[in-house]
Amino acid sequence: MHLTARSAFEALFSLGTLSSLGFYLVAACGIGSFLRAKRQRNVARSGTAHLSPVSLLKPLRGIDPYMWECLSSHCEQDYPDFELIFGVSDAADPAIELVRRLQQHYPNRRIELVICDRALGTNTKVSNLAQMLPQARHEVLLVDDSDIRVPPDYLRRVVTPLSDDSIGLVTCLYRGIASRTLGSKLECLTISTDFVPGVLSARFLEHGLHFGLGSTLALRRTDLTAIGGFEVMVDYLADDYELGRRLADLGKRIELSDVVVETFLPSYSLLEFLTHQLRWSRTIRGARRWGYAGLFLTFGFMWSVGLLLVTRGELWDWALASITVGARVTIAMATGSAILGDGQVWRNFYLLPLRDLIAPVVWALSFAGNRISWRGDVFRVKDGRLARLKHPVPD
Repeated sequence: MHLTARSAFEALFSLGTLSSLGFYLVAACGIGSFLRAKRQRNVARSGTAHLSPVSLLKPLRGIDPYMWECLSSHCEQDYPDFELIFGVSDAADPAIELVRRLQQHYPNRRIELVICDRALGTNTKVSNLAQMLPQARHEVLLVDDSDIRVPPDYLRRVVTPLSDDSIGLVTCLYRGIASRTLGSKLECLTISTDFVPGVLSARFLEHGLHFGLGSTLALRRTDLTAIGGFEVMVDYLADDYELGRRLADLGKRIELSDVVVETFLPSYSLLEFLTHQLRWSRTIRGARRWGYAGLFLTFGFMWSVGLLLVTRGELWDWALASITVGARVTIAMATGSAILGDGQVWRNFYLLPLRDLIAPVVWALSFAGNRISWRGDVFRVKDGRLARLKHPVPD
């Protein structure tokens, strides 16, 4: 390689490695900040807070892995007064039979089913939520996905912060439960070692969250009405992000609960994992454009390997690369173990280099188009909004 070109590449990969190291430092601060807040909440929880009645809204479509266990965990909450409202857009949806079984199995619970026969927008989930809301009897609402399993004290711990009027939304981190396939294990690693550090870094840098996570969205009906209801988000892909952003714009705080919920991951093949990651990446790109672009400077493993290849492994380069990779591993283990309690991170640790080499490729491909596949439908995403493609064409 020509000396000048080599020097330019060495400078580029050195900058990338250093910027990644800086990101890992921010992630460490984010982890520490979250753990300190968790300890403070544990102390404050010694008193008994007023527990408002809650309406759980759960839009369904089809059958997800371990769906019965997930829905049952919501029915078995240690909470004095709550109701469950399920919604489907198709009267022939197989999830309806599961709801009927829940009604029989938990006869003392108020469990309602709503057939949402109107298409209010391209995001079917949010369209359903808008049609389910009139059936909710309570001021406090909680929305989460059908593949989420929760602990028995979930409602108590998530709803309690809403006793503070300055808090407009409570949301939760989550850990994946992987199946035996390679794609499912890589997805699980991505959640624990990439997504969660990113969330905690954003919380630290922005002095709090300004978005929600679909694993849990707990809020007041009055605040939802103040931002225009679910109807204003029916064409957005990242509805959880939009909900949090709009509430933050009202001056409300977004609380990241210390509850960690679980999501059961499908048996993804490697191709299905890549397709899902591409959809996820284009979702984040549409919601947080500049933050997403900056992710290019956080791929520490890629920059470190590139630096060693360009410089042919000079001593100081080995030192910088080793520190960066060590920081990457430390952050991954800290979020996986200390934050999420995810033992799978240790079992699947050997896959981390593969995941970290795939991530920059997916990031680059996310800029190559705006088309995504979501639950059997194909959409084009522009500025975070969805447009359904009746006759899909290449980007």
